[in-house]
Amino acid sequence: MGFLSEQSPIAWRYCGHQFKMWRQEAGVSREDVGKESNYSPDTITSFERGVRRPTARLLDIGDELFGARGKLKAAAQYLEPEKFPPRAQEFMDLEAAAIALQGYETLRIPGLLQAEAYVRALLNAHYPPLDDETIELRVAARLERQHMLTARPTTYFGFVFGEIALRCPVGGPEMMREQCERLLQLGASRNVDIQVMPTSQGAHAGINGPMVLLESPDHQHYAYEEGQSMSVLHADSETVSKLTQRFGMIRMQALNAEESARLIREVADQW
Repeated sequence: MGFLSEQSPIAWRYCGHQFKMWRQEAGVSREDVGKESNYSPDTITSFERGVRRPTARLLDIGDELFGARGKLKAAAQYLEPEKFPPRAQEFMDLEAAAIALQGYETLRIPGLLQAEAYVRALLNAHYPPLDDETIELRVAARLERQHMLTARPTTYFGFVFGEIALRCPVGGPEMMREQCERLLQLGASRNVDIQVMPTSQGAHAGINGPMVLLESPDHQHYAYEEGQSMSVLHADSETVSKLTQRFGMIRMQALNAEESARLIREVADQW
């Protein structure tokens, strides 16, 4: 398994290409489409190139202008927003079946531990901006993923994250108090360990970035790393071994679960 790059879904590109072909065959300019749809010609170009998701309104207007007799309208059902970014889908499939999951985050609370308001604040800060439909779908998907923490009591979950994640005011003080309370609640579960890497630790084994380690039902081991625009899912034993060793050191350098809970309570009271 190798790099999973971020790119527009193929359905966007195919639909945009079909829209362009119908438009050209009908002899209609982008300016003409823009007058009917209130989109700029540049925006229509981005739709046709598949850079932006063609909207149902654009497809309806194009269908009428080009005489497509419902063929463009029919494409709308294939353009629903993705629950997860395409580059993360393979990882999500493995996560859903994992019998053990451990992860380290540097700057934010791990996704499986995030309160709903925290999730929304992160998605609203995404740039380029996400549309409302995509935000709602991804909020719902993340909350759905979190059910595994309680629905699978024999699956082990171990999380370590940097202290800065507790102190960064994502969404404001009230939201962060709610987030801290959620961490304390989840950390009390038998199958969930939560540890905080204190800023006083200085340089440590996890300073180069986040990771997630997974064990599948057939005891295959994987490691997942995510960056700004691409992710990589490792299945080769050498890389997974190195990252597993690194995570072991991260856990040793972090506060233990009891110390972490005390710090989380302290920060919650300060918010």
